[in-house]
Amino acid sequence: MSLRPFSVSALRSFGRETTMSPISVAVHAADLVTRMGLEGFVRLASRLALIPVDEAWRADVVVVAVENFDACAMKLLRRLCSSSPRFLVVVEEHWSADLQVAVECGVRGVLWRADFTAARFTGSIVSVAEGGGDFPPLLQGRLMDEVQRTYRDVLAPQGLTASGLTEREIDVLRLVSEGFTVEEIAQKLRYSERTVKNVIHGLMKRLNLRNRVHAVAYALRCGLI
Repeated sequence: MSLRPFSVSALRSFGRETTMSPISVAVHAADLVTRMGLEGFVRLASRLALIPVDEAWRADVVVVAVENFDACAMKLLRRLCSSSPRFLVVVEEHWSADLQVAVECGVRGVLWRADFTAARFTGSIVSVAEGGGDFPPLLQGRLMDEVQRTYRDVLAPQGLTASGLTEREIDVLRLVSEGFTVEEIAQKLRYSERTVKNVIHGLMKRLNLRNRVHAVAYALRCGLI
């Protein structure tokens, strides 16, 4: 994949951005022209700071340009950085990998080569660096379909919600957050006190939560109660 030449005026205007905390960016592309083009955009953007790709582990965002995003591309991501990076993938309009697995690998944004502009490129990097996501509508829909299939085929048969908690665990946490004792929760839900204690202990152990207060805080932060 090779980037088309860009005008000098476009490059100059691209660099006129509000000065803020720099975002460190590493760029990987097998094609030399593509890599030099992407690195040029990073250098000209006032918010972005280019770092060597062999130091990708310390980058806020790692940009990866590929022809097709497939299993080999995901192996590349894992090889580039074994920590927990955020990847922005610039790709020709060919996507043959499992999107959920890609997200698990750290992909937080995808930019089709046909839609590439200086503004979209830097905007995607900033969005990803700030904890957001930036996917084309087609991939967003595909990701939602995959999430729905995971819930239907994997979570639901085990009695789990999309949050990874069971309805019973959510009910118990909600009542704990409202200040009810174990005895009162057992009465309200028609469980034994031992069952309620086992539910609380099980979810705290599974989610590595320290105590009931921590469990309630986790549930509130995740929007479960």
